[in-house]
Amino acid sequence: MSDNQDIVAGIHPQSDDDWLLVAGDVGEISTDIERTLRLLAGRFAKVIWAPGNHELWTVPQDPVQLRGEQRYRYLVELLRTLDVVTPEDPYPVWEGPDGPLTIAPLFVHYDYSFRTDPTLTKEESLARASDAGIVCTDEYMLHPAPYSSMDEWCRARVAYSEKRLAEVDPGAPLVLVNHYPLVPDPTHVLHYPEFAQWCGTELTGDWHRRYSTAAVVYGHLHIPRTTWYDGVRFEEVSIGYPREWRARGLVRGTLREIFPDWEQR
Repeated sequence: MSDNQDIVAGIHPQSDDDWLLVAGDVGEISTDIERTLRLLAGRFAKVIWAPGNHELWTVPQDPVQLRGEQRYRYLVELLRTLDVVTPEDPYPVWEGPDGPLTIAPLFVHYDYSFRTDPTLTKEESLARASDAGIVCTDEYMLHPAPYSSMDEWCRARVAYSEKRLAEVDPGAPLVLVNHYPLVPDPTHVLHYPEFAQWCGTELTGDWHRRYSTAAVVYGHLHIPRTTWYDGVRFEEVSIGYPREWRARGLVRGTLREIFPDWEQR
């Protein structure tokens, strides 16, 4: 989208030491993803990326037709050449005014467990959403291969991430960066509640309490705001589609500052 490209062109750090957290959905075509993150990596001291569902789509016009895990691994290797930190890399430590913070980019998928009616099975919930005309494009463009389902891929990513997070020094609290919210609460304000099942997994619902966490940064919902759960700040940082940010009156080039006012809690 040219309007969103204009926003990216206007993004600049306020100092030479600024880090940029990118919570996914940079683009759908590999060349667009590379161009955008190359531009940002050239401006910021460090860029940290967590993939969104759009990056993992396999669309017909993309010269890279890899699917699922293979596409994700391709993007990881591509972004490493740009010195962009991915969920497969060592977590960098940011030396902030209130002490060090460990920045942990995550790729934690969804497993359809954010259901509006917990009495329904996954199949029943998806059928109800389909009857209401709500079907995420992921069902056509995002492939779980080599896993048998999104659920299985999600469980594998949760297990991988839990192992890594457990190894982080608690003396440098975590900033968890994930495309999807780690708790279901932010989805309760969705205009189409049925869409929540494509928005995360209940398996991550206690991570902000289980691990020493300073803040959680996410996107996906296109509802930029600040909320607090169990005393932990959650920041939704998505820009969204032009029709959305025009309605909100988004100031072009504006970034959401996460850390300057951070105080250890």
